[in-house]
Amino acid sequence: MTEAMPPVPVPVASRVLAQSGLTRVRGWIGLPAGVVLVLIVGSILSDKFLSVSNLTNVLISMSIVGLIVVGMTFVFISRGLADLSVPATVGLGGILVLGLQPSLGSLVAGIVGVLAAAVAGFINGGLIGWARVNPVIATLAVGTIVLGVAQAFVGGVIVYGTDTATQDFINSRILGGVPVIVLIFLSVAALGHILLSRTTIGRYTYAVGSNPAASEASAVPVKFTRAFAFLLTGALGGFAGVILGLSLQTARPTLGIGYEFDAITAVVVGGVSLLGGVGSIPRAMSGLLFVQLLTNIMVLQGVPSPVQGIAKGAMIAGAVALDVYLRRRGGTQ
Repeated sequence: MTEAMPPVPVPVASRVLAQSGLTRVRGWIGLPAGVVLVLIVGSILSDKFLSVSNLTNVLISMSIVGLIVVGMTFVFISRGLADLSVPATVGLGGILVLGLQPSLGSLVAGIVGVLAAAVAGFINGGLIGWARVNPVIATLAVGTIVLGVAQAFVGGVIVYGTDTATQDFINSRILGGVPVIVLIFLSVAALGHILLSRTTIGRYTYAVGSNPAASEASAVPVKFTRAFAFLLTGALGGFAGVILGLSLQTARPTLGIGYEFDAITAVVVGGVSLLGGVGSIPRAMSGLLFVQLLTNIMVLQGVPSPVQGIAKGAMIAGAVALDVYLRRRGGTQ
């Protein structure tokens, strides 16, 4: 007879839920106010900003990053720092779905792509959860290996797809003009929110991020919980690559470069604590929306890419510094 998973102890759960008043204000008022401010500024700077076509493009561009943000939120809350193997898992998913498409079909090839990326995430989780390897080192190493495997699979060249029907569907719009790719993203975000806020593994994630030592002493599966976060991120990175590959019908090993940085920026700006135990999927999505709108403003204004990178780096540094300050002032760290 299998044993039931132990419930999260009341003391640990209470500490998980404890947040300072300033942190609540930042999450409930600060970020939505920031989004409204960006909308106002954008509309003043460009008459194209609030157009339906431009805002639709913003939603489409944030959808691929959003899939990764869901997984990265679990990593942050479980105090796993960050998953830097995302570019490799995205590239792997895109390459496999197109490379195997002629022989397996798009659906089966896509499943293989997601599963292969999930295996990379599982390896990350094993190294971090059970072998206690530093997450930065582990994910960089696994990402380098996975990227090498992807390059070997295609010989370092670009892979082209032939399934235009699937491409047309992924890029189509339904329900009165809503892009399919946006609906896919919203569905994954909703499932991620339910998983994090309404299930045992979600409660474990908060508990482990809040106090790993106390959680382990209370029979919470700390190693498994942290490993699960990286497994989920790997699978979602592969899924993002599959969607990208099918929508573009072209993929290369470098397909996912930069997505890890965009995801980290969105999660941090959304108030998900790098110190663990604090955050949610809706807050991460709010951070993603804020960053994407701000990036869109810079693009419309012709701001050079290096300057955009500086702005995103400054947002990360400022958000992390504010988080540390509020956690220490609130006595939660």
